[in-house]
Amino acid sequence: MTVSLDYKKIGLRVGLEVHQQLDTRRKLFCHCPAGVYTTSHDGAVLRHMRPTLSELGEYDGTALMEFKTKKNVVYLLHKSNVCTYEMDDTPPFPINQEAIDIAIEQCLMLGCDIVDEVHIARKQYLDGSIPTGFQRTAIVGVEGSIPFRDRRISITQISVEEDSCREVSDRGHLIVWRTDRLGMPLIETVTGPDLRTPEEVEEAILCIGRVCRSTGHVRVGMGASRQDVNVSVAGGRRVEIKGVAKAGLAPALVHGEAARQVNLLELRDELRGRGLHEAGDIRIRHEDVTQLVADSRLDHFRAAAWQSERATRAADPGSDLEHGRGDFCVRAVVLQGLARTLSWPTQPGLTFAHELMGRVRVIACLDQQPTFVHNENWPDYEGSEQELERLRSGLDCGADDALIVIWGAAEDTLTAADEIRLRYVDALDGVPNETRQPKADGSTDFERILPGPDRMYPDTDSPPQALTRSRVQGLQDTLPEPPWEREKRYGKVGIPLPTIHFLIRRGGARLVDLVVENCGSDLAWTCYFFGERLKGLRRSGVPVDRISDEDWLALFNSFRQQPALRDAWKEIVSGLAESPDLDTVLTGLGLDRRWDDLPESVRAAVETEPFQQPTYNDGQFERFLMGCLMSGLRGLVPAVEVASTLSSELEART
Repeated sequence: MTVSLDYKKIGLRVGLEVHQQLDTRRKLFCHCPAGVYTTSHDGAVLRHMRPTLSELGEYDGTALMEFKTKKNVVYLLHKSNVCTYEMDDTPPFPINQEAIDIAIEQCLMLGCDIVDEVHIARKQYLDGSIPTGFQRTAIVGVEGSIPFRDRRISITQISVEEDSCREVSDRGHLIVWRTDRLGMPLIETVTGPDLRTPEEVEEAILCIGRVCRSTGHVRVGMGASRQDVNVSVAGGRRVEIKGVAKAGLAPALVHGEAARQVNLLELRDELRGRGLHEAGDIRIRHEDVTQLVADSRLDHFRAAAWQSERATRAADPGSDLEHGRGDFCVRAVVLQGLARTLSWPTQPGLTFAHELMGRVRVIACLDQQPTFVHNENWPDYEGSEQELERLRSGLDCGADDALIVIWGAAEDTLTAADEIRLRYVDALDGVPNETRQPKADGSTDFERILPGPDRMYPDTDSPPQALTRSRVQGLQDTLPEPPWEREKRYGKVGIPLPTIHFLIRRGGARLVDLVVENCGSDLAWTCYFFGERLKGLRRSGVPVDRISDEDWLALFNSFRQQPALRDAWKEIVSGLAESPDLDTVLTGLGLDRRWDDLPESVRAAVETEPFQQPTYNDGQFERFLMGCLMSGLRGLVPAVEVASTLSSELEART
């Protein structure tokens, strides 16, 4: 098993497709509101995906794969966020121009060449996540770049496109989607395959995310940003890890995929060394062994256990759509000459058997756990060795043969046997083009065959949209500075990079520049205020993000006119989050006045305590008195003045 990898030696190459939801009022091709999420539904639609011939008389491989799954696709609809367009019963409305403007801003930030006309295309999506079977998408800019470490990352293109449905459940032959997210505008930023280590991938995702958020026109929160990570090694092929929700997951996923491809290439060489070069060399036979294992102690092999599980699930709505066709069947698959390949390592901690399980789970819809059992990792139960030997003997398995046993509805077991054969055929060529699902532990699982380059074609329902020079220039004139320029400017006054990134990511950088420019606030103090101090209030539930720009400006103007208010910032901001009137907040806190008798207050505080108490060490008495004074003077007198006056008073009494 290859765990430690020399990424340069194996030729690791990684590119990104970063998807970011746009903060628009309505969806991309209809007038439904964007960002209205629901947990209930007013109706449901059942659909089935079927492949059709292209203009060249060919079937798309991904379409054929999806058709083999015999999936029942159910869409849950809510009247507040879906219309007939999403269900493909109405042609698209004109594209949302607000979304186009945001995409242009992204192009300008990344130095892309902006197209003269936006042409809407259809991109095939055959997994059921879009009821039409395609996603409407349009390229807005091409050939940009972004500074990264000591070089630049190329930006291949930036597109605006509609989001897909949210998956509710996927079990057996039934997949259920919620349509509230469907049709929301996204921008997709596609990089070249310029990243060389897993750590660079995480850093690049965050960098592009900061560019997206710098405009302030994108949505934030879980699910608002997702990335597809395209990975290959020398001799391998591009594999897409689909829908990575967090940048922090990327390093483990990329490392795991790199190890997987290296190990699959080694398996290819092993198979070729055994004389297996072409599809016809993969010899697999399978038999129905239901009766042979009817008295097995393993529940998986017994019809009664399977029927009991079906009866339990029958109480669930739609469960009749989950089940495959045919009676219960246990099918043994003999892999001739393929002994020791099932336990061949692939990803860290996984084997080639898991590659087969992924195909069987998705395409044959046999998603029970375990998906199947095999002779190289046979379950341990009473009589297990004897049962395995009886199976091998009854199926005439040789010493060089491997054995897999699968179970479920009869037709599904036949599909599974064929998929096992096809996956071994793919293994002869090394790494198949796949889309894979990310998992939290850093591993991936099969999702579908990677669509080919011909998946996009013109959308005849949507006319081209001209982008004028004046429109682009108007957006250029109001564009914020790129994040890397902000990093330099904030860094010059000593702001740590993590704080700068937080400010850009959470919109605080815009507020920093707003109050510095309009209120003359100190840049370093303002960065610290928005980048660090407000975090604690957010964690404690204070809704600081509801404070308007006008209220922030009023607050920082007050800080400039009365510096003592800075010491009471926490109380003031907490009040401002609840009441959008600064004068009312200051009056309620008793901070609408000035304190002019500081020396007398200090003398009084000193005289109330026995002077030079022997129980106080150096400085403790002064700090104690400072705390007592500030409890009444915070926000009225700057703390530095209180400290200076107190120090002078104590020195005079020494």
